[in-house]
Amino acid sequence: MSFFGFGQSADIDIVLNDAETRKKAEHKSEDGRKDKYFLFYDGETVSGKVNVTLKYPGKRLEHNGIKIEFVGQIELYYDRGNHHEFVSLVKDLARPGELTQSQTFDFEFTHVEKPYESYTGQNVKLRYFLRATVSRRLNDISKELDIVVHTLSTYPELNSSIKMEVGIEDCLHIEFEYNKSKYHLKDVIVGKIYFLLVRIKIRHMEIDIIKRETTGTGPNVYHENDTIAKYEIMDGAPVRGESIPIRLFLAGYEMTPTMRDINKKFSVRYYLNLVLIDEEERRYFKQQEITLWRKGDIVRKSMSHQAAIASQRFEGSSHPEKRAHTSPLCSECMCRDSAKTSA
Repeated sequence: MSFFGFGQSADIDIVLNDAETRKKAEHKSEDGRKDKYFLFYDGETVSGKVNVTLKYPGKRLEHNGIKIEFVGQIELYYDRGNHHEFVSLVKDLARPGELTQSQTFDFEFTHVEKPYESYTGQNVKLRYFLRATVSRRLNDISKELDIVVHTLSTYPELNSSIKMEVGIEDCLHIEFEYNKSKYHLKDVIVGKIYFLLVRIKIRHMEIDIIKRETTGTGPNVYHENDTIAKYEIMDGAPVRGESIPIRLFLAGYEMTPTMRDINKKFSVRYYLNLVLIDEEERRYFKQQEITLWRKGDIVRKSMSHQAAIASQRFEGSSHPEKRAHTSPLCSECMCRDSAKTSA
């Protein structure tokens, strides 16, 4: 009898072959809690064992087959229930029949393609997992094991520096430079800010790192901005001709590589936001997109040494490779004032 819970049942356990030696990585769940998961990279083989343990020894367990799947899927929180699978591999472990005792099944998914990085955001989740299933006529028995995937990149062939002039006509004119436009996740942002014209009383200036998550397509597009870091550049009034250095270490912040149009479902981009606040609490800002990428673990020198090298290279470059045109500085208060004038 399988009715009312009196029949045989089983527990399933998934064990990776290299579980004792494989590296683990922290990953944030939907509720914000951080857990450690086995870490994999694109092209790596995923192999292990599925242990099916009968709960009641001596009783047989009838089944319609035993299988294991490797799944990569994207879930949009506003469309829960619809899981968009971009990887779906299946291995049959046993044909329909019965189990009279606990049993172990080996499995191997060879050189599995894992094209995207694991990601948990405000409106979307991209996950990889193994799922073992004992199929039954009334209720299946299944178990999932999540893993984390990191995507590695090589040094960009072109990594231009950024130089941009921004300002408000006859009031403020500044020029900012960043030593490059693409940074790895443990990198150091080195730059400078020059004050060419100052006719408003600035009391505070900072650089923010902003993560912008875009999900959906067409009319169902959602944007979520999250301020990852705030870095105070100056506290006080600058004068004309003053130059302020910038040195921002990225290693201390939780960020992912830049993700563009992932499976046509979502994107994650990062921006440096230069913010100036005057004595009347008016805010002026200018955003510049940067590209973040992940590099493999290597023997690293100290972060201070990295910053010194980056600074020397930046100081020695009198002609930045990339120069953007002069553009106006955005102002929240200016937008409000212009709206009142037009009204």
